[in-house]
Amino acid sequence: MNRREWLIAMAAVVVCAGGLAARGGRAGESGGMVTVRPEETDELLGNPGMGWQTFHTTCDRDKNLPDWIPSTVHYARWGWGTLEPAAGRVDYAFLDKVLAETRRAGQRLAFRVMCCSTTRGRPYHPAWLEDAGGKVLSCDYSGREGLAIPDLDDPVVLDLHVDFIRRLGERYDGHPDIDHVDLGSVGWWGEWHMSGSKTAKMPTMASRTRIIDAYFAAFKKTPLLMLIGGRECLTYAAKRGAGWRADCLGDMGGFSKSWCHMLNAYPQLVTDSGVGETWKRAPVAWESCWEMRRWVKDEWPLRFIFNYALALHGSYFNNKSAPLPEGREVRGEIERFLRRLGYRLVLIEVAHPRKAKRGGALVVETKWRNVGSAPCYRPYRVAYRLSRKDGYERVLVGRVTVEKWMPGSVETFTEDFFKEPADLPPGELVTAVDRVVVPADMAGGTYSLAVGIVGEETVEPVVRLGIRGRDADGWYPLSKIEVSE
Repeated sequence: MNRREWLIAMAAVVVCAGGLAARGGRAGESGGMVTVRPEETDELLGNPGMGWQTFHTTCDRDKNLPDWIPSTVHYARWGWGTLEPAAGRVDYAFLDKVLAETRRAGQRLAFRVMCCSTTRGRPYHPAWLEDAGGKVLSCDYSGREGLAIPDLDDPVVLDLHVDFIRRLGERYDGHPDIDHVDLGSVGWWGEWHMSGSKTAKMPTMASRTRIIDAYFAAFKKTPLLMLIGGRECLTYAAKRGAGWRADCLGDMGGFSKSWCHMLNAYPQLVTDSGVGETWKRAPVAWESCWEMRRWVKDEWPLRFIFNYALALHGSYFNNKSAPLPEGREVRGEIERFLRRLGYRLVLIEVAHPRKAKRGGALVVETKWRNVGSAPCYRPYRVAYRLSRKDGYERVLVGRVTVEKWMPGSVETFTEDFFKEPADLPPGELVTAVDRVVVPADMAGGTYSLAVGIVGEETVEPVVRLGIRGRDADGWYPLSKIEVSE
């Protein structure tokens, strides 16, 4: 197809699209072009790299996960001592077992390593650490004395922990069953703060940056998320490419009547750390403060909390696998939230020639809109399947990838925002033109044309679209095309 033919074809697309708009969508033909407008759906979509996280249990074993909530991410956090019970020996069998269980459940694993426990007699660091020459401190937390934590400024402890991170990465960086890794280790529960203690201090900035650098050296392929707790470290990790995670979504005054995470901590931390735009290239994860039943009990507004999380472009939400609150309106608010959380790709229109030749170019124009709250951070590819009734099919993968398709945005942390965060608008319409080659050995005849989003290196669909018509293989058959010699 030369440039003149292409311009004529695109003019036909415009004419046809106007007719389809008047008819409410399906398919139409004009000037040798076929244009289809799929029907949008409001169903909840379970897609990779986003959505509801189960906590320390897979979705098939989570007794508190209702069947109407899809979950593709299993989230867990373990103490350093759990993962390295003997000096120099990471318990790979333990992690491999968790990964296998997670894969069988149709999920990917996200996890964090912790070093500092607030429970007396149940430290997170390894029991062998002092025998290896590492320094262990005794400190307090929230009035409780005698808590043992490792001294991450001690050269022996720091070297051993950095080496542990290195070995984790050697084994698991880029593992297909790992969704992301929290950049943990430092502070209570690996949250990068030592609040509530009079004696425990954060490691020096030099020690902290060495740990951050160790994670980035170990995990070059697997996404990293930094805990929001420490300003300087959050800035440093975000500049290196990390997303961020906040562990107290929903707190509207549960800790103090004059201070709360939603109105005080997050606005200041996000602003001071300069991570307000980080979501454009790396994910944001939320975890409920306590869990949602506390929100309802204390009459904290679900719409406010959920719109807040969406406005900051969250991709994940973890309710710690706790039971959901009771109440007729609760399910509606959760569904509304999950319908926008993460990316939600809607195929608005497909236009293609009615006929194509074997060995020739097939130009397909698609129009898309991301109506979610975040991008898809993986460069998944748009692909086209040509299939016949007898089962013969060929998959043609184009050059269009989805990671740049942005959602809409609202202004955050303004006076109006704190009154009621606005609904996110949908993202801008994206037009993508693909040129694929019809295989020269294809038999002539009529083929069904289906569209799908396939993996980075595979040709199987990996993303559910916000339209109707998905078949059992994950494709969306939308049109017909004649292949001729």
